[in-house]
Amino acid sequence: MGLDYLVLTSVNRDDLPDGGAAHLAETIAMLRKELPQVLVEILIPDFQGDLRALDTVLAARPHVLAHNVETVERLQKRVRDPRASYDQSLAVLAHVKAFDPTIYSKTSIMVGVGETSEEIMKTFWDSRKNGVDIVTLGQYLQPSPRHLPVERYVTPEEFEDFKRWGEKVGFAFVASGP
Repeated sequence: MGLDYLVLTSVNRDDLPDGGAAHLAETIAMLRKELPQVLVEILIPDFQGDLRALDTVLAARPHVLAHNVETVERLQKRVRDPRASYDQSLAVLAHVKAFDPTIYSKTSIMVGVGETSEEIMKTFWDSRKNGVDIVTLGQYLQPSPRHLPVERYVTPEEFEDFKRWGEKVGFAFVASGP
């Protein structure tokens, strides 16, 4: 297929004792063996804070370990599954660098659900303080009438401002756009 970068994502597997970590690690190891030239990013759940499960995935040596904080701290309970938390997500991301400083860590934030610019900046700072290297920001779109409504559509100019802020905070890479 000519790939040079591959992103794996997972459905949260709470039905498995390790949250699916062993399966994810096996998939990463297989990809690294069969396609050594391809960079592998894995987007993981928080494993409900189980750092042993996270270590299983990290031991497979993905190039990038991604876990999304999703939104600013104030909106966590409104936006995310009640089992997830801002602090737990930051702890997962911090553990990446504690395990292996050469693995890049990445998080994503969706905007348009009622956050303020100041809260986004705080989320940037909190993420960098916990070793996050890469951040992406995107517009929230309501997937169905049962989901949260879009509070507002963020302008392209605001996305550019967020990108500049992220770069000032020290992220190695910032992708910011609708």
